[in-house]
Amino acid sequence: MGEARDMEDLRAGLARALARVGLPPPEQLARLTGGATMESWRFEAGDSGSGGGSFVLRRAPSLAFMADRPFGHGTEAAIIRAAQAAGVTAPEVVVELEPEDAIGSGFVMRALPGTPDPGAILAMERPGELLSQCARDLARIHALDAEALPADIPEMDYAEALDGLRVQFEEAGGDRPIIALGLKWLGDHLPARAEPVLVHGDYRLGNILVEDGALTGVLDWELAHRGDRHEDLAFACMTVWRFSRIDRPALGLGSLEDWFAAYEAESGVTVDRDRFRYWLVYRTVWWALGCLRMARVWREGHDRMLERVVISRRTSEQELDLLMLLEEEAPQAERDRPLPPETPAREREGEASTGEIATAIAEFLATVKDRMEGHDRFQLAVARNALGMIAREEAAGVAVADRDLAQALLAGERDLAEPRLLAKLRRRALVKLAADIPKYPALASAKAQWTGES
Repeated sequence: MGEARDMEDLRAGLARALARVGLPPPEQLARLTGGATMESWRFEAGDSGSGGGSFVLRRAPSLAFMADRPFGHGTEAAIIRAAQAAGVTAPEVVVELEPEDAIGSGFVMRALPGTPDPGAILAMERPGELLSQCARDLARIHALDAEALPADIPEMDYAEALDGLRVQFEEAGGDRPIIALGLKWLGDHLPARAEPVLVHGDYRLGNILVEDGALTGVLDWELAHRGDRHEDLAFACMTVWRFSRIDRPALGLGSLEDWFAAYEAESGVTVDRDRFRYWLVYRTVWWALGCLRMARVWREGHDRMLERVVISRRTSEQELDLLMLLEEEAPQAERDRPLPPETPAREREGEASTGEIATAIAEFLATVKDRMEGHDRFQLAVARNALGMIAREEAAGVAVADRDLAQALLAGERDLAEPRLLAKLRRRALVKLAADIPKYPALASAKAQWTGES
């Protein structure tokens, strides 16, 4: 009854918003899957001949969820409008939600053609052409005139941002050594301020729309700010956003040199490789801590969706990626050192273990998945993944939290020159990620590189 009532309220609130721009009430309202922070709902309103068609509502899961954000959805909508006016493939914002709509904070956009699915995009032909189109759009975003943008867009202070990451680290327990290693490196390599541009903040596969190999839309502008253009260039190239094509460092579509060349041709600005590396490490640490924060969001009740707690376990993806980025700081002898042996899985006897019960539940859920559709089917898949994490974690006896080591690394009292430390961190990263996300593409690459095993 509660869920049905919520849908009624959502339809009614949307109808009030749409009426302000002369559109009829929404039909075929359905939640879209995915989205680490905001909700997306697709619906129809009127016909295309009268200005109607397909639309998407983007909104926060709760008003409390917006409390600590640097700007609200009104500013985000204004940024998107300015970008679209400058030739960026951004969506058309139709109307913003108002308090009297009583359905929270957000705005409605006209739906664009294309798919955001990274798997489908990476399977398309002519990835090099798409990479060039992405470079074109990013260059146009960075060239946006400050006068055309809202005045409340914050400028990133690099040192202040790093201090914020350190605070997040302590709030999350301050006990993950690889993240501590990354924070120490960032403090040692903090770059000078660059002339600020508008930074999209979340430009990557998953946040772009593509149809027939052509870029059709750039989504999710909530993290926009003024800062270093290299932050956008690097974020798009993080291993996690390459999905199945980690062999293509630039967005899973091509080489870094092709990415840099395409951006330089569009922007007229030379890419600084050292600044690019800094922001690649920074955003890897940032996303690791962002994943950890999802568990806190769930615990505090701001959003009790299952995805929150599951995304928190994706921290282990970033820890592996971060270690692969930073291990070149270690002496060659430590990089060549064999890993300590993996602890064998325990044999079980007697009553069913927690992991075995989780496996049994996951197997049962597999038998009912065909009865689900839409977001419910997506949630069922997330639930099965969560149960798999429980089962694998128990079998492996995973333990990666080590506050003493993390704090010593953060303080510079220990580092990767210490004999056997890199090997120990490598083994921990492999075991933790194998328990959390065993299908993460970089896991096999790291295992082959560090152990020689395929």
